[in-house]
Amino acid sequence: MNQASLEYWNNYWKDQEKPERVTAWQFGGSPDYLAQLVMDGVKKATCSGYIFYEVENEPLPTTEDYSVVLNSKDEPVAIIKTVDVQIMPMNEVPEEFAISEGEGDRTYQYWWDVHVEFFTKELREIGREYSKDMLLVCERFELVDVKR
Repeated sequence: MNQASLEYWNNYWKDQEKPERVTAWQFGGSPDYLAQLVMDGVKKATCSGYIFYEVENEPLPTTEDYSVVLNSKDEPVAIIKTVDVQIMPMNEVPEEFAISEGEGDRTYQYWWDVHVEFFTKELREIGREYSKDMLLVCERFELVDVKR
């Protein structure tokens, strides 16, 4: 976590006991656009490829996790809390979840097309191939704070 994120996190909690599990990161693809959707209360979910957790040896998210959302300049813009995590094949992601990601025209087809393009590119970069049944880590979150 960078210094600005740490200061924001600490200032938000002030003298209260802070949760232990916090990371700072930006959304892939279009970090500013997606962060703004979160700040506007439109984006309430996100997903990532399970394979990336394995390759990067990263722990899977849990409902104990908080995140400082960063913009494209790595500046903190919001705090979110993960409230649900499910692992499922991409072609089994329900329409309601896809729409809760809040992107584009908020249709399942938009979600599908954008994610196929994104995962194809990201997987190619690590020497892997996209498949429609690739496992996704699907997270729902609540907006805790927007940095003012």
